[in-house]
Amino acid sequence: MEKIKGGATAAKGFMAAHTAAGIKYKDRDDMALLYSKFPCKAAGTFTRNVVKAAPVLFDKKLVEASQHIQAVVINAGIANACTGEEGYGYCNETAKACEAALSLDPGSTLVASTGVIGMQLPMEKIAAGIKVLANGLAEGIEAGNAAAKAIMTTDTKEKEAAVAITLSDGTRVTIGGMAKGSGMIHPDMCTMLCFMTTDAVIGKELLQNALSSVVEDSFNMISVDGDTSTNDTCLLLSNGAAGNAEILEDTEDYKKFYEALSHVASTIAKKMAGDGEGATALFEVVAKHCRTKQEAKTFAKSVITSNLTKAAIFGHDANWGRILCALGYSGCDFDPLKVDLTVESKAGTIRLVENGVALNYSEEEATKVLSEEKVTCICDMKQGSEEAYAWGCDLTYDYVKINADYRS
Repeated sequence: MEKIKGGATAAKGFMAAHTAAGIKYKDRDDMALLYSKFPCKAAGTFTRNVVKAAPVLFDKKLVEASQHIQAVVINAGIANACTGEEGYGYCNETAKACEAALSLDPGSTLVASTGVIGMQLPMEKIAAGIKVLANGLAEGIEAGNAAAKAIMTTDTKEKEAAVAITLSDGTRVTIGGMAKGSGMIHPDMCTMLCFMTTDAVIGKELLQNALSSVVEDSFNMISVDGDTSTNDTCLLLSNGAAGNAEILEDTEDYKKFYEALSHVASTIAKKMAGDGEGATALFEVVAKHCRTKQEAKTFAKSVITSNLTKAAIFGHDANWGRILCALGYSGCDFDPLKVDLTVESKAGTIRLVENGVALNYSEEEATKVLSEEKVTCICDMKQGSEEAYAWGCDLTYDYVKINADYRS
């Protein structure tokens, strides 16, 4: 697997465009278009929140039914959530406007929205934006990067990743992606919009199986604030432009494809966690030597979602009692007198707790370790062979400031 530059336009046949439609923001791009020259098979995973935004309902239905997706229209600023039949109708209008502008078959356009809940989309601005987007489509890394910036809300940076693999028939296949996500992020998907693309030839059912599995160990293992959104959408489009022999299940080629997709998803997921609203650090938790994979996930997620632990990371305070406490209320059983806790970063590694008891570590050195942009906590549960990773961020003053006046 080769890590390469780019995002959603890294794979063959994919193009992107961006524009400032004035939907909510006055001084920045707020619409993007992702387009494939060739019809795509599509896979998708969506929010598990009972309250689902109109684009989620629209896309879920279309992903299941269509074999020829070619475009995704994305807007930032207004979420088109809790907007009733009118909001769902606007999804149809948006898709039809895109299909008309690009001369696409009906049912070939997906839509996605992010932003404030409860507001209706300004369809005149959306329609005008689509015309600009259709005329501005371009290939290459720069076009993809501009689109990634256009879909941001409270994000401070765009989130992209891409890799290439060589299959057994010698064909080079690329997988790339772009996403937005900074707040209202919690396992079970999050306020994230993620669009991954590949030029691989692969069946629709296998594509969906791969995405559903990969999401469990990437996007469902991040948390910023414990809020599961109404709009989470993760789409994977495959246009077959690489021309490889079809990737089949239980083959070495599928293993390579899965690992590459997992890398792209995990890379983007970590970027979202590290860019949590107001965050100053990416907080990674590893739960190891657990009895089952699910148990390891539960331990790791319990720690990254602990507000007291997140606050301690912000304060660079090695308050290990909060970590042990979070493990204790996770719902999984363990022996506290066997647990080791270690923190590490670019500044070094320090064992804080061994067999449930604090060691004589230097608080000054621990503070240095906890003052880096990425901090990892290793929880050794000593009761099995499974492990899992979860990613979050510190809890800062700015998180409250951002969300206290988000609508204004």
